[in-house]
This record gives sequence, C-alpha cells and structure tokens, in this order.
Amino acid sequence: MAPLILSPRQRSELEYLASHNPVAKERCRAQALLWLDEGETVEQVAESLRVSRRTVYYWLERFHDRDERDLRQRLADAPRPGRPRTGDGGVDSWIAEVIDTDPRTLGYHQTVWTAPLLVRYLQDHHEVEVSRKTVSRALARLDLRWKRPRHQLAAQEEHWRQAKGG
Repeated sequence: MAPLILSPRQRSELEYLASHNPVAKERCRAQALLWLDEGETVEQVAESLRVSRRTVYYWLERFHDRDERDLRQRLADAPRPGRPRTGDGGVDSWIAEVIDTDPRTLGYHQTVWTAPLLVRYLQDHHEVEVSRKTVSRALARLDLRWKRPRHQLAAQEEHWRQAKGG
C-alpha cells in the first residue's frame, strides 16, 4: 500500500479530531493516520495503539476508499447490520399519556407505575414488546423520575431528654 500523504488542511483537521473528537475509536484512527503521515510504519502505529497491523491497514483502506466524504465520516464506523430497535422513541408518547393516571383505572392491581408494569401495559394495550431498559430510557427522555418512599424517623423534639428523665 502506498504511504499516506496528507494535505495541510487534512492534517490540521485530523489534529483537531485527534484531540477533540468525543468518540474514542475515531480519535484513535485520527492519531494513527497522523503518525503514518509523519513516517512511522504500520507496525509501529499498531504497537503504539495496541491493535493489529491488519486493523491499521483497514483504517488506511477505509480512509482512501471514502475520499468523497468529509474527514469525520471517513473515520466513523460503518453502520452495523442487525435487528432494528423496536421501542426507540416510539413508546414515549404512550408512556407520557398514561403516566399521570392511576394504574387501577386500567385494571392493574397496583397504585403506582413501575417500569415492569409499564412494560406489561405496552404489551397489553399497544401490542408492543419492549424491555424494562427501553421503558427506563423512555422515562429518562421524558424527564420523568420517581423514587421509592423513604422511611424517616420523626424529628426529635427539642426537650426529648427531659421527657426521658435525663
């Protein structure tokens, strides 16, 4: 493979991405490309970043193959195949409309909504199967929080020792 030669503009963009990119993998790739441009070998870069040589070659290949894209897209991961998320934001509106109601009005034997109860509600009323984690994420997106009741002892009176005979 031909040695990597970066333009001054590409170099400055990569230097910025290597220090300011929030995605660690992309920062690592940017640093690898900078080192390769400085004349280090693939073996040296792989050893410094603790990856295989093949990985560094893949990064170089991807960088050359995506030259029509901007620099950030050339460093990014490709989309991964797999099953799409089922409840990604779709359950938010259903949860928002039911969260202020009493679960007993819908036939449940609980007085407050919990994540497992919301999972059951979504399955019963909307025929959507989601995990408890999906419901928790939806509650976080809706900025809804609840806490378990905290049992506190009553505050002691100012003269409690006198009442105890002390």
